[in-house]
This record gives sequence, structure tokens and C-alpha cells, in this order.
Amino acid sequence: MVRLTRIYTRTGDQGLTSLVGGERVHKNDVRIEAYGTVDELNAVLGVARELGRRFVEDGDTRRWLDDQLQQIQQKLFDLGASLATRSESRYPGQPAPCEDDVSSLEQHIDTMNAELEPLNSFVLPGGGPVAAQLHVARTVCRRAERRTLTLAQQDAVEPVDLKYLNRLSDYLFVASRWIARRCGQAEPLWTPGQPKA
Repeated sequence: MVRLTRIYTRTGDQGLTSLVGGERVHKNDVRIEAYGTVDELNAVLGVARELGRRFVEDGDTRRWLDDQLQQIQQKLFDLGASLATRSESRYPGQPAPCEDDVSSLEQHIDTMNAELEPLNSFVLPGGGPVAAQLHVARTVCRRAERRTLTLAQQDAVEPVDLKYLNRLSDYLFVASRWIARRCGQAEPLWTPGQPKA
């Protein structure tokens, strides 16, 4: 159990922070960049949940999406803990994504995608406030994946961490399309070379 009794510690005033295990590293270390971007993604999903509560009128749709995003937020904390831990500092019961989490995302992608029309063009981010915010989440997720890949090229990373982020970005793309459809919002599509208005 995590217990926070003080918010400021003054231990980071010189630009250093601690990894799991106590090792001190600079706050712009590639490992911090990776799990910091995962934390940013979690915050962006929090905004998506709040928008869903406000703008999704159908109760079943609203509850399903909120439950999904809440589960993902929980898993992103596990992922952050995994990325904050070097291999030699891992411990039994360490919070981390697993293959079942990836499979769960795939199942939800398939469920949502079954309701959608095939795409004939790229989707422009939009489709209502919730869908647009999920597009923002998708792009932050891709950045988290890139940061984690950079880390993996320099230090050991659990392979499932990268796989989870990759699948999550796919999930967020499909979820943005799904919620736009459920809310009756048109999806703006890219028209290559469209002339100026």
C-alpha cells in the first residue's frame, strides 16, 4: 500500500529523483521521460472520463466507457511502476502489465470495432468532445510508446510494457470512433489535397 504523508520533500530541488529501489537519477533521464509520459497519458484519460460523464447521454454507454478508462488508468499506474524499476530492483508482486491485459484490450477493440463502418480515409481528430479527447490520449500514448522504446534501446524494459502501450493506442483510436458513433457525432475524414476554403 502506498502512503503519502508529505507532498513536498525538497529532495528534488537539484533536479534529481528516485527510481524504485532508491537509485537517484536526473529528472530528464530517459527512464523518467518514459514513465512521466505514461503519467501524462493517465491525466489525459482523466479528462476524457470527465467529458464522458458530461457529454455522453446514454447511461449504458457512459458507464461502459468510464469503467474501461478507469481500468486503464489503474493499469497505467502499474506500468509507471514497472518503468520506474530497473531489472535488478524488481521484487515479487511488482505492479506491472501482463499479457492478459494486452488480450483484454484486444477483446475490447474487437467489440467496439464490430459496430463501426470500415474506414476509407484517415480520421481527423474530432467527432465530439469525448472522441476528440480520446484522440489526444492516443497521440500521448504513441509518445509514451516512443519514449519507452528509446528507454528499451538503452536499458532493460519488460517486453509487455511496450506491447501494452502499442495496443492501448489502437484501443484509444477505436474508442474515439466508437464513442463518436454512439453519441451521433460525424467523424471528420482527411481529404488529401483539399483546396482552401
